[in-house]
This record gives sequence, structure tokens and C-alpha cells, in this order.
Amino acid sequence: MQDRKITLHFNDQIVRQFLLASVIWGAVGMIVGVLVASQLNYWRLNFDLPWLTFGRLRPLHTNAVIFAFVGNMMFAGVYYSTQRLVRARLASDFLSQLHFWGWQLIIVAAAITLPLGFSRGKEYAELIWPINIAVAAIWVVFAVNFFWTLARRHEPALYVAIWFYIATIITVAMLYIVNHLSIPTSLLHSYPVFGGVQDALVQWWYGHNAVAFFLTTPILGIMYYFIPKAAGRPVYSYRLSVIHFWSLVFVYIWAGPHHLLNTALPGWLQALGMTFSLMLWAPSWGGMLNGLLTLRGAWDKVRTDPVLKFFAAAVTFYGMATFEGPLLSIKAVNALGHYTDWIIGHVHAGALGWNGFMAAGMTYWLVPRLWNKPLHSQSLANLHFWLGTVGILLYVAAMWTSGITQGLMLGATTEGGTVLAYPSFLDTLNSIRLMMLMRVIGGGLYLVGWLMLAYNLWRTIRGAQPVNSSIDVFIEDKPAEPRLKLAPAFINPPVLFSVFGSLFACAWLFGNDLIMLGGLFGTITCVILAFAHFRAKDAVWGAWYDKLIVNVLPFTILTFIAVAAGGLIQIIPTTLVHRAANVEDRIQVPYTPLELAGRDIYVREGCYNCHSQMIRTLVPDVLRYGDYSRLGESIYDFPHQWGSKRTGPDLARVGGKYSNTWHFRHLLDPRSISPGSNMPNYPWLAENATDVAALSSKLNVQRTLGVPYPAMSPAEIAASVKTQSDGIVDNLRAEGDVIAPDREIVALIAYLQKLGKSEKVTPATAAK
Repeated sequence: MQDRKITLHFNDQIVRQFLLASVIWGAVGMIVGVLVASQLNYWRLNFDLPWLTFGRLRPLHTNAVIFAFVGNMMFAGVYYSTQRLVRARLASDFLSQLHFWGWQLIIVAAAITLPLGFSRGKEYAELIWPINIAVAAIWVVFAVNFFWTLARRHEPALYVAIWFYIATIITVAMLYIVNHLSIPTSLLHSYPVFGGVQDALVQWWYGHNAVAFFLTTPILGIMYYFIPKAAGRPVYSYRLSVIHFWSLVFVYIWAGPHHLLNTALPGWLQALGMTFSLMLWAPSWGGMLNGLLTLRGAWDKVRTDPVLKFFAAAVTFYGMATFEGPLLSIKAVNALGHYTDWIIGHVHAGALGWNGFMAAGMTYWLVPRLWNKPLHSQSLANLHFWLGTVGILLYVAAMWTSGITQGLMLGATTEGGTVLAYPSFLDTLNSIRLMMLMRVIGGGLYLVGWLMLAYNLWRTIRGAQPVNSSIDVFIEDKPAEPRLKLAPAFINPPVLFSVFGSLFACAWLFGNDLIMLGGLFGTITCVILAFAHFRAKDAVWGAWYDKLIVNVLPFTILTFIAVAAGGLIQIIPTTLVHRAANVEDRIQVPYTPLELAGRDIYVREGCYNCHSQMIRTLVPDVLRYGDYSRLGESIYDFPHQWGSKRTGPDLARVGGKYSNTWHFRHLLDPRSISPGSNMPNYPWLAENATDVAALSSKLNVQRTLGVPYPAMSPAEIAASVKTQSDGIVDNLRAEGDVIAPDREIVALIAYLQKLGKSEKVTPATAAK
């Protein structure tokens, strides 16, 4: 038989498109980031314009960095490396272009709608339902193009980077679809199908794992490809990469509840989130060490090559962030750090240190190869590295200092723990102003470095000729070896030991009495038997895995099972149990039509970015804000508003705490009520009319979601709104403040005055 030689021409045009888009959107996201950081120190930078307020721009910043900057960088790296790892051109040029232009249109749509206030009110998931459908559709295009390319491959075995790409594609699809399930009330508005604790749990199952499977696993795949290429050395340990992959994709998905420690979340879920978060130390650091040790023998090159500098620093930041994450998941540490700037520093160490530096290193490595021209300036690239490093270190150090200061001051008590040492929230705000300024300076330095990269890229490609790489592939004319079928892929010792070990571990962690003991015994037995069997049959395990990575289907199914297990065990019990009939203590009083309209205004303005609505089961929280929050008190909140950051005080029990006049003046001029406040002015709330006509559709959807609203005609809704708004306006007039009853500020005051209103559970209320 004679081998046939074919020449493959890679589709590098799509790589260039995504790479350029990543550089451009990265600059946009960082510019907005510096602006919103500045707004936290200088409130006048909100400009009294609705589309430039912090509450609306902060979601634009986070979505731009995650989906526009890192998303485009990820697609560039995946498309470039996949073609070379499988020795096949991308399956479809049409799908590649549809993917690129569809993704850019989604980004533009987000950049328009978010500043205009069209938001779902869920962090990292703010995009409205039509855009979410577009995201899902384009993600399917990406998946089809990717898996179709794998089906056409000329390399039988799947390299480790491909494993991480597969996990990314299937897991992000699962996370995004479940968390964005909504019922529309109009073309631009919807309510999520989950509410209260269900919504909080699903949101952070998504939010935490968006970090895991959008900002981590694809970048790890890029790490496993580009670092060996740039260093000219093989990956340090193939076996470590196997352990890294499977332990990471299985363990990571369980850790979402650590965002909700010390809250009203059920205790077993908090324990589960903390336990699996601590377990993440091992696989995360295994991957970090695999990346750094790949550079062994290349340290002289690291000192001179900016590409390797960025890669080495990026992996180091990955290790730092994945050490800090589990640390913050310990309940006692979380009590100090949650709701503070410490979390902001942690997130940016990952986003800018890990993702940003990997993006820079990959860009500097790819540009000369994609345009067949040396980089314009190595010196400028080195300067970018040092500016970026100093910037992110200054940023993170400022946020650590600020966050710990906040945590200590807000939690400080005197007289045996019965009196707050700093009763005014503004005491904390004024104490961290210098750190907030350092944050702006650090972010500004990082931005300047990125703009240097953009300039260097422009000078390099100006006048250059884009090139598409090609390779010769030799195809053997012989029958293909039989691939591993589904049954042998699943019914074998590695899978069986993993499945039974996980089941026994769940029984041990969350069972009672005999079930817990049985689970402990079963877990220990599984570990011992698995270790003994592996030692005796090492070659058998290795041969099975070598066959597994030749067949995409069973590998993908096993990956999906590994990532889906954690979500199923967390979400399904909570969804079934958390219903009005099962609430034991207090239950929320449904919002009136006017209050619901005010709540939607609150969500539109992004107030959840600064204010939580969850009083934790901690003494300082209770002393400062009132009795701790119960599960039933947010059961009708679609979406939940528990929050993740306190730039301002918690609002869970603000209803009735202040007068209508206080809220009116505070919204129009916060400093007239709270001198030194950073809160923006909201003059448009006194100018815009409340959209009463939309309430009929909104109430119908709320009824569908289980909120016990009676059937109301549009006329009855309007009458209810008028009666309540007239009462608020009359009260304001008596204090010297005049406003028309149909203004948005009246609806928002009605909502704020309702917060914290609940009733004791009785058979009648539980049956609603």
C-alpha cells in the first residue's frame, strides 16, 4: 500500500479576525473599567447621565472583559491550535465567519442595551433574552464547527488542549442555558424562571463556573499548546495533565455555593461549596506546576523573550488566584472578605493577571506568524510586561488592603460584641479612599500597557501580508483501527471507581447517622481498591485511556457527566424543596403593582452592583442591618437581589427605616442626606414616567412563576398604582417636596419601603 500525501491549508484568516477583535475589545473593556473605578472615588464622573452611571457601566465592563476580550482571545487560540493539533483545516469557512460576525454583533448589542438599562439584573448574566438566544445560537455554531473539525482530523489521538476545549464547549452551553431560562414580558424584558434562593444558587453555579469554564479551562488548553510551542519544550508531565483535567472539571462545578456562605442558603449547600472549593487547591496547583515546569531549561529565554515572560507571569497569577479562591471559601475567611473589595482584587488577579497576560503572550507569539513579519518592537513588548505587572500588583494590593480594612471595620464591635465600633457605613468608605485611588492608578498602568500592545500590533501588521500556514499530511491506505465503543468506555475500573467513590462521598458528607458511616466506609474502600487496582493494572488503565482519547463521543459524554453531576445534586433538591408550602419561618409579602414597577427600575439602574439584600447570620451584620434574612423572605424575587458587593449598605430591611422624604432627597442628591457618599444622582427618576402599561404583562408572568397575584385587569392595575402613588406624593408634599405621582422616583420609593416586609408562615400563607 502507498501513502497518499495531501497538503492542508489552515484557515488562519479567522484567527486573525478574532485576535484583532480581542485587542480592540480588550482596550474598550479596560477603558470602561478605569472609568467605573474612578466613579467609585469621584461621583461627579457619573455626569448625571443615566447611560454613564456606575450601575449601568459596571455590567458593560464585566461583560466586555469576559465575553468580548477573553471570548475573542479564546476563539483565536482554539481555532489556531485545534487545526494544528488535529492536522485538519476548520470544517467550514462559512460557519467560522458566521461565528465571528455573530459574536461581534452580540457584543455591539450588549454595548448598546446595557448602558440603556436593559438588564436581567444578574451578575455576569445581565444580557436580555433576545441577545441570550443569539449567544446560544452562535455557541452552537462554534460547537458544530469544532466537533466537525475533530471528525475530519488526521491525528487519531486528542491532545490535552482539545480535552479542555471540549469541556468548555459542553459546560458553557449547559451553564448558560440553565441560568438564562426566562419568560419574556416584552421584547426587551423578562423574568428568570428561578427566584429567591433557587435563583441565587443557579446564578452562582453559573457565575462561579463561568469563571471556571469560560475564563479558565479554555485558557488552560491554550496554555498547554502555546507554552510548549513558545518554549520549545514538551509538556512537563502527561500524567499530571490527565489528573489535572478530570479532577478540575469534576470538582470545579460543585464550588458555586461558596459565594453564598453565611447567608440564608441551606447549611448542607454551604458545606458542600466550601468542601469542594478547598479540594480545588490540588488540581489547580497541579495545572500551574505543569505549566511552570514546562519552562524548565528555558529560564534564560524567559528573561529575554516577552512572550515567555507573559506566559510565566500568567501561570503564576493563575496559581495565586486559585490559592486565594479556596482560601476565601473558608467560612471564617469569607465572613471577613465577602461583600468587600478583597473579592474585587481576587477577580482581577485572575482576569488581568491570568487571562490578560495569557492573551498578551499569545498575541505577541501569533502576530509574527499570522502576518509573516517580525514584531515591530521587542522593547515595547517588554515595557508592556513591566507596566502591566506593576499595574496589576498595585491594583490587587490596593484591593486586598481596602477589602480587609472594610471587613475589619464593618465587623468591629465593642462592649462584649453588642455595639458596633463603626456604626456609620461612611466611616469605612472614607477610610479606603486612598486605596480606591491606587486601584485607579494600577488599572490605568495596565491599560497603558495594553494600548502599547495595540500600537505594537498595528505597526507590525501595517503593510504586512497575511499568510495562511499549510502542512503536508500523509494518509495511510489501510483500514482504520476499531475505536472504543460506548459500553467499554463506561463500564471499566476507572469510571466505576470514580462513580461509586463519588456516590459514597456524597453519602458521607451529607447523610445522617448510619448513612454517613456507610458513606465513609464506602469512600475509604473505593479509594483503597482503586489505588490497589491501579498499581496492579497500570498498563490496563493507560491502554483504556489511550483508546478513550481516540474516540470523541465517549470522551465528550464522560466529560458531560463529570460536570453535570455537581449541578444536578445542588440544584434539583433546592428547586423541589424551596416552595411556599415548605417555608418554615417567614414568607415574603408579594409586591404591589407599583412596588413591582419600582423593583424593575432598581434592577435597571444596577443598584444590585453596590447594595446587597441579604443580612448574613453574623453578629455585626445583625447589629448593623437588623435580623438576619430568611429563605422565605425572597421567595417571590425574580431575580434575587442578594448581591455580592457592598459599596453601600445592605437594603434587606430598609423598608420603613427612613421616611419617603429621606428616600426622595437621597435619590436626587445623596450628599444632602449622607455627606461624603459616592452614590450618583438620579435626576431622571423625577423626569421619567413609570411604565404602568407594562405591568399587566409583568403580573401575568409573575403569576406563571408562582407569585400569588390575583387576576387584575389593566384598569384595576392602574387604580392600584394611582392609589399607592398618590399616598406617597401626598406624604412628600407635606414635607415640602413636590413631584407628579406618575414619576419613576415614586415607584422606586414604594419598592424601597417594601423591603423587609414579610409575614409569619401560617397554613393559609403556605398554601398560596
